[in-house]
Amino acid sequence: MTSRSTFGRRLLRTGLVAGLALGLAACASSFKADVSRFQTQLPAPQGQTFAVVADDPALAGGLEFALYADLVAAEMAELGYVASASPEAASLLVRFDYSVDNGRERIRSTHLGSGFGHFGSFGRFGGFGRFGRFRGFSARRSFAFGFYDPWLAGPDVRSFTVYTSEIDLKIDNTATGERLFEGQAQAASRSNRLQSLVPNLVDAIFTDFPGNSGEVLRITIREDGKSVKPAN
Repeated sequence: MTSRSTFGRRLLRTGLVAGLALGLAACASSFKADVSRFQTQLPAPQGQTFAVVADDPALAGGLEFALYADLVAAEMAELGYVASASPEAASLLVRFDYSVDNGRERIRSTHLGSGFGHFGSFGRFGGFGRFGRFRGFSARRSFAFGFYDPWLAGPDVRSFTVYTSEIDLKIDNTATGERLFEGQAQAASRSNRLQSLVPNLVDAIFTDFPGNSGEVLRITIREDGKSVKPAN
């Protein structure tokens, strides 16, 4: 890998991450992914060569796949592995796949209004106005005491779509065919734009790579850094 190609990949990565920030700014201030990884004997970088290939044959040769494969290759190179001229010549075969589902509709209900804010206004419903000690109760507190009525409080119901995106990464020893590493990163978001999602999923799966085998982590990526903790 030449220094020029490495620089180009870093520019590509920077541009895609910047696109993520623009695309998701209105939806979330951080990107959260659940990452699971399994490994047997993934060798420490000592000059081994690698090639990134599509795990799904339908993606092979596609320009979009090549874009994301460059991100994976950049991460492998940063770890110390060396890009191979061809998959046949590589000592490590990195199988990569990505997807996003069709989404699921979610409904959020927020009860607004001041119907129970001042009970004195409900005199026509039974003289609540004479119970001055109840004045100032919020709708939430009224609901807790069994007084809530959605017709009076005015529910605000909103629907939105949540998409689940995923990447899968597998590393094989090309000489023996042995599987050395398997990893998966998943995220739920309001966006289904792979151009925005895949760069962060790749970033997440390579965080503290290769990790502890069998461990599932929640990785949060923000502009000011990343945090890692066990997934719930």
